[in-house]
Amino acid sequence: MSYSAGPGAYLFGKEEIKEIEDVLATGYLFRYGSEDDEKFNGKVYQFEKEMENIIGIGHCVATSSGTGALMACMAALGIGPGDEVIVPGYTFIASISSIIHMNAIPVLAEVDESLTMDPNDIEKRITKRTKAIMPVHMLGNPCDMEPVLAIAKKHNLYVIEDCCQAAGAKYRGKRVGSYGDISAFSLNIFKTITAGDGGAVVTDDIELYKRAFAYHDQGHMPNRAGIEVGARSMFGMNMRISELTGAVALAQIRKIDKIMNVLAQKKALLKNKLENLQTDAFTFRKINDPGECATLLTILFKDAKTAKAFCEKAGTTTISNSGWHVYSNMEQLLEKKTYTETGCPFTCEHNNEMIYEAGMLPNTDALLDRAVNISIGVVDKGLGSSVGINILSSEEEIELQAKTIGEFLADCEEG
Repeated sequence: MSYSAGPGAYLFGKEEIKEIEDVLATGYLFRYGSEDDEKFNGKVYQFEKEMENIIGIGHCVATSSGTGALMACMAALGIGPGDEVIVPGYTFIASISSIIHMNAIPVLAEVDESLTMDPNDIEKRITKRTKAIMPVHMLGNPCDMEPVLAIAKKHNLYVIEDCCQAAGAKYRGKRVGSYGDISAFSLNIFKTITAGDGGAVVTDDIELYKRAFAYHDQGHMPNRAGIEVGARSMFGMNMRISELTGAVALAQIRKIDKIMNVLAQKKALLKNKLENLQTDAFTFRKINDPGECATLLTILFKDAKTAKAFCEKAGTTTISNSGWHVYSNMEQLLEKKTYTETGCPFTCEHNNEMIYEAGMLPNTDALLDRAVNISIGVVDKGLGSSVGINILSSEEEIELQAKTIGEFLADCEEG
C-alpha cells in the first residue's frame, strides 16, 4: 500500500537509526560545537560536506526548509525591494512565496512540454528591474540550463537554481545545483531524499556562501564553535537545523545514487509497457536529460477532454487541478495576500502594474490541462500523483499497474 511521501522516506531504515542513535547517545543536539568536545558528533557539518561532494560544488549550508534555502539564496545575492525574479508559473508555491518574502517581485514565465521553464519565453519577461532567473527542476526533470545560462549571461542576471524536487538529478553529466550562481534543495517528506523537513544552499562562490550562511543564522560567519557575540555581518534569520535532522539527512544523502538508479529502472519498465500500447491518445512529457530523477512519469494527452476522462477512470486529477503547484490555484498570489498590507512587493510602486490572473500563461494552462502525473517514486496527491507505483514496488506490481493504466488509456481512446 502506497503512502504519501518521496522515495527517501520509503527507504528509511537502519542507517538513519544508527545516525540518530549516535546523537542521542551523547545528548548533544545543537549543530555547532567544538571538535575537542567528545559529545559533539557534527552530523550537520558532515551532511554539508557530503552534499558538496555529491553536487560537485565548493560550499553547502543546511537550512530548516527548502523555502528558507531559497530565501537565503536571494539574501546572498542582495535581492530585495523592487527587484524582479523570473520564475515559472508551474512550480510549488514556495518558489514564488520566497521571492515575495524578500520584498521582490515574481515575474511568471511559461513552461514548455518538459513542464520546466521555457527558455524561449524568458527574454520577453526581462525588464530594467530584473535581477535573477529562477529555473525550477520541476518533478525531477532538469531545466534546459544551457539556454537559460546564456540568457542570464547576456543580460547580466543571476541564476538561482530551484532544485527542491530534483536532488540527485544530472544535466549534461553534472548534478543540478552546480550550474547556477547559487542553488536551493529541499529535504521535505515528499522530496527525493528527506529528513522530514529541511533544506540546503550550495554555491561555488565563497562570498555568497558566507552571506547565505549569515542569513540562515543571525548574521554569523560559517561554523562558529561558541556563542560568538559581535562581529555579525548582517541581520539574519534562524534557519538552523539540529543534529537530529542532520543525522537523518546524512544517512539519506548516502543513498542518493541508489535512489536514482532504482527509480530509473522502475520508470523505464512502466513507461516501456505503456509505450507499447500504440495509441495516439497520449505521449509523454519532454525529458531534458536522461539524468532526471525519474520520480514521476508524466502523460501528455492529446487534449484536455481525454485527460479528464482518464482521470475520472483512474481516480486522479490533471496537473492543472493539483493545488499550489499551479499559479492559477494560488489564491494568495491572484489576490495579492500577504501578512501585511504595507512594506511588501504587492504595494511597492514598481509593482502597481503587475497583475496576476488565471489565464495569463496560456501555453502553461493548455499543457497542464492535458497533463497527468503517474507516481514512480513521489506519491503525492498535491502533485496529482496519487496513482502509480513507488520505489519499493515489485516487478509484478509494476506489471499490474501498467495493465490497469493501459486499460484506462485504451478506454479513453475509444471514448
